[in-house]
Amino acid sequence: MRKFGLIGFPLTHSFSKKYFTEKFEKEGLADCQFDLYEIDNIDLFPQILSQNPSLEGLSVTIPYKEKVITFLDALDPACEQIGAVNCIKINQGKLTGYNTDYIGFKDSLDIWLGGLRPKALVLGTGGASKAVIQALKDLQIPYLMVSRNQSNLGDWITYEDLYQDQSILSTHHLIINTTPLGTYPNTEAMADINVELITGEHKVYDLVYNPEKTFLMRSLEARGAVVKNGLEMLHLQAEAAWKIWN
Repeated sequence: MRKFGLIGFPLTHSFSKKYFTEKFEKEGLADCQFDLYEIDNIDLFPQILSQNPSLEGLSVTIPYKEKVITFLDALDPACEQIGAVNCIKINQGKLTGYNTDYIGFKDSLDIWLGGLRPKALVLGTGGASKAVIQALKDLQIPYLMVSRNQSNLGDWITYEDLYQDQSILSTHHLIINTTPLGTYPNTEAMADINVELITGEHKVYDLVYNPEKTFLMRSLEARGAVVKNGLEMLHLQAEAAWKIWN
């Protein structure tokens, strides 16, 4: 049996098992299996490997996309640049990290924007944001990162800055949520955005896909914004992971 799986915490929201199980059934891959490995500490990762010696590949989700790197033997060059891993290929005991979030997001966003290149606000500074930022750079989309915390970085602002300087939202018409806020079961949470400043010129791409329309998407759509969830990105990144594992 060829074994694949997902590590993260929590995994109640994960689509991966359903996606790959249906894929294996549809494509007649009876010798393939995809399991969830929920661990509340990254130090349990080696235990997963030792208990499942036939694992060929793993997906990685929140909160381990950065923390898992220290356990790997090698990184794909593009992944090294991003600084976060969401896909691991296991070959003869050697673990190599990749980032298919980057591929999925970049391709999905490019199609959605249809040639437009609006300035972007990236909500969140975790592992998922690293792939998003690399994609924005490669698509030549200017961006600012938005965090609860202060930083000396020139492309970094706080949510407080967003409220104090209303011109930021009037000139940055693409909002990308990379935080887990709004994910099931905490569906009524959203980043601290002043919805009064949202117009029909804004586009909102929320990497969350469960629920289908997050509180952020609903709130900004009510002000005229065009919204999109992360499901297409997930499909694209899952297929990219399958190619890597094979």
